[in-house]
Amino acid sequence: MLLAMAGTGLLAPLAANAQDASAISSSAAISSYMEQQDIDRFRAWESQNQVTSVTQFSDVQPTDWAYQALSNLVETYGCVAGYPDGTFKGRQAMTRYEAAALLNACLDRVTEVTDELKRLMAEFEKELAVLKGRVDGLEAKVGELEANQFSTTTKLSGLATFVVGGVSNNPAGEQVTFNYDLQLNLDTSFTGKDLLRTVLRTGNFDGDGNAFGGGLSTLEIAFQEEGGPDRVGIDKLFYQVPIGSQLTATLGARVGQEDMLALWPSAYPSDTILNVLTLNGAPLAYNKNLGPGVGLWWQANGWSVSANYVAANGADSSQGLFTSDSAATSTVQLGYGQENWGIAAIYSFIDGGVGVPGATPFVTRQIEEEGARSNAFGLSGFWQPTASGWIPSISAGYGITSSSRGDLRTSQSWMVGLQWSDVFAKGNGFGMGVGQPAYASATRNGAAGEQGVWAWEWWYQWQVTDAIAVTPAIFVLHNPGGREGGQDQVGALLKTSFRF
Repeated sequence: MLLAMAGTGLLAPLAANAQDASAISSSAAISSYMEQQDIDRFRAWESQNQVTSVTQFSDVQPTDWAYQALSNLVETYGCVAGYPDGTFKGRQAMTRYEAAALLNACLDRVTEVTDELKRLMAEFEKELAVLKGRVDGLEAKVGELEANQFSTTTKLSGLATFVVGGVSNNPAGEQVTFNYDLQLNLDTSFTGKDLLRTVLRTGNFDGDGNAFGGGLSTLEIAFQEEGGPDRVGIDKLFYQVPIGSQLTATLGARVGQEDMLALWPSAYPSDTILNVLTLNGAPLAYNKNLGPGVGLWWQANGWSVSANYVAANGADSSQGLFTSDSAATSTVQLGYGQENWGIAAIYSFIDGGVGVPGATPFVTRQIEEEGARSNAFGLSGFWQPTASGWIPSISAGYGITSSSRGDLRTSQSWMVGLQWSDVFAKGNGFGMGVGQPAYASATRNGAAGEQGVWAWEWWYQWQVTDAIAVTPAIFVLHNPGGREGGQDQVGALLKTSFRF
């Protein structure tokens, strides 16, 4: 580039005007002459031959080691020029003249950018001052928050629920009651990927004296502390940590079976109304056994395998872990899930003494009997539309359980749940669930079987704010006593939830 300039812009004018140049004695005059003649000619030539893309150089290839650097200089700053024949001559040594011309072009571009930034800063001076003030205020508030927060690693969330309602033909009474459930969740992470979860909980759904705290009319939200109502206790305490990119391990002194499953195969809300209809149609396999436990799950490409062990009596030294008196549930689940659908098969081996929700009184006694052993299987799945509308999400499941002793040979159960989103207003939902709790479908020792046990529920959730929801609901239990008879039950309630 500068060779051509030197030939046409420097040597020729100097040779043609040798006498004039010799007459010039001051350096200022020489500089002025150069600016007027040579540099002006070079800039005119440079303007006509400005390179806008590195592809204009015939001798520069994408495989060259400096290709990306040249591309950035040309396209971002526009301060690279080539020779008149369209070449860059990257392997040729550069003269001082060429270096000066290149530096001059780049400095011009930098000056242009700087002037433009100065103009913009002057134009938006007031807005920048306001923004700076807001940033300073935000930094002060963040500093105050960090100084006063109780922990830098722990997040606190809570759920308070009020329930007003009653159940007809209930042995515990038919009066309208007002009950509550309160959960405080402390989630701690030490690495950003692990989780130490502590759940404090209390409530007053006494199973012996409250229609919503016992039998098939038990609500999913109905909590009762072992020491009695209105007592705060540790509901859950467990630690979960990833092992590599596909494995997750869980260890807990008080952990639920459901906390150690990679996939929960249902789109039906787990905190709606009846507990029996939130257990994926297999309330014995998904029994939510709670106690000391350990679990491991693997996930990859939608597939998951979960295995866990929970012993309800694992903290009792007279019964302990891994004994016949542990009241333990050993579970294996194979699942596959995508964004809007999923399916899972589950197997649980249930020791005697495990509390089993969602079963008739006869099945409950047989499964919980000391020394009993049960094999529970379940198949559940869900599908939900990508957008709200007339088509609801659908969840369904089936369960079958065989018992090793007593009068119960086999029990079965199933459920179907439908949920519509954004009903009447965005954020509101409507749902309906129907199914059969675990009932005796086959017996031994001449014991009578069971049939005609049904549970239905309908609910509408009004999302008052992001944190407050009001849910009126009704449910019907047909022949809830199973083989022991009993009248049908109808329940109605108003549930209000506060999340914080």
